[in-house]
Amino acid sequence: MAKFTKARFGSKTSYRMMSISCALAFALYGYDAGVLGGVQNTKPFLDAIGNPTGVYDIPMVASSYVLAATVISALVIFIGMPFGRRGCILIGDMCVIVGSAIQASAMSMPHIIVGRVICGFGIGFISSTVPTYMAEMGIMKEQRGPEVAIQCAWLITGIAIAYWIDFGFTRTQHQISWRFPIAFQAVFAIISFALLWFLPDTPRWYYARDRIEEGDLVLMLLHDKGIDGESVQKQRKEILSSIQMEAENENKLILWSLVWDNTELRVGRRIRISFLILSIQQMMGINMLVYYSTRIFANIGLSPFLSQLLAAVMNTIFAIGTYFTPGTIERFGRRQIMLWTAFGCGVSIMIFTIMIGLPNQTPATQWTAVAFVILYNLFYGYGWVGCPWLYGPEIAPLRYRHIGGAAGSLGEWLFSFITVFAGGIGVDRTGWKIWIWQIIACFGVIPFVYFMCPETAGKSLEEIDALFAAPGYDGYHHGAGADEKIIESDGSNTSHLEEKIVGKN
Repeated sequence: MAKFTKARFGSKTSYRMMSISCALAFALYGYDAGVLGGVQNTKPFLDAIGNPTGVYDIPMVASSYVLAATVISALVIFIGMPFGRRGCILIGDMCVIVGSAIQASAMSMPHIIVGRVICGFGIGFISSTVPTYMAEMGIMKEQRGPEVAIQCAWLITGIAIAYWIDFGFTRTQHQISWRFPIAFQAVFAIISFALLWFLPDTPRWYYARDRIEEGDLVLMLLHDKGIDGESVQKQRKEILSSIQMEAENENKLILWSLVWDNTELRVGRRIRISFLILSIQQMMGINMLVYYSTRIFANIGLSPFLSQLLAAVMNTIFAIGTYFTPGTIERFGRRQIMLWTAFGCGVSIMIFTIMIGLPNQTPATQWTAVAFVILYNLFYGYGWVGCPWLYGPEIAPLRYRHIGGAAGSLGEWLFSFITVFAGGIGVDRTGWKIWIWQIIACFGVIPFVYFMCPETAGKSLEEIDALFAAPGYDGYHHGAGADEKIIESDGSNTSHLEEKIVGKN
């Protein structure tokens, strides 16, 4: 990565650009996840890919994207730190631009699968990194939760946009009815790439890579103050002290600690939670509803037109649920929101399953099922999008935050692949019984959150270390003085950096 030497924009403008770039990256993630669901059963799409008849064909087209994202999420564990948070997002945007062009020009099933795989590679980079990037760019404790929640709201908004565009374009029987919706995702990626190109990586990444001067520059930009500013110095010392603690031998991540963690900072336990919370999130069944919305409503007995319309409405309600999270995530806390919405999801999906499992379907049972599956989406959007995506990266130690983000994304995509591929077959073959596992997951996640996930609201990323540290471990005192040489060097090495920050907005 090129050296960051000067901020091109002021503090407020730079932060807005970061937020918009990440929001669009997550929106294209949601858009790509949802866009195939609205066109995969249409005649022009099926004609273009050769009218496949195998039971595994369409689920494989859908899940190839998920499998590719799974592979990249695992790869980011190893390359995330060298490439940086910004670098991974830029690579992801480029992959989506190329992949969407290949998909939109597809003339066979292998052709579209190649495009889906390349887009999946891009989404793997994006989903592993965007929450980490925005969490580390926050300078106030109260800023981190709402900011990441907003990015996740854009993720689900992308799904809703995809279904409405699908609904509009599939009123025609021309090839453009599916090619334009598929190609449109590149617009999100191009704008996201263009904005992020002019921005730096996070200060924590620069410090962790021993690029102290660049880390100072970014902190000064974010705080809109000189290197001697009190808030700049306070955050600088916290970050450097945290890096020193994590560098000590007893706190280094080893493979065994992912299973049985005896380290003082509980590094392995924290990475494990990052993986599990997004794995269980997927087992709650949301991606089955996103990818197969139209087919699910059709199987209830609704008309094709009504099925497509309700799919768009349901995913819009899903998106609306996410917009309640930014304003309440700090007030109510991640833990309480996840606990109560998991209960709401469990009750809603259970009533939906009972309604579609009744032997004699009536309009009353059909519309009750529709109402409760939409209510499930509202609960899920509020509690199980922003909170889990934020929780994993924020509890991970700084040196291993890319691993925490990648582990969560790996869990998300691995179990998404299982639910999308198996669920696509199960929706048609087993009917209502396929939803039993979602009921179990929704209620099963409640004790996991209660016993394994302490509240992180109102704490800095460095203070969260104390939530997981072994009893009696005084981390900051333990590492005190270790970075004194670096910290005290700011007067001689970085005072001149103020001149490199451009004027205020």
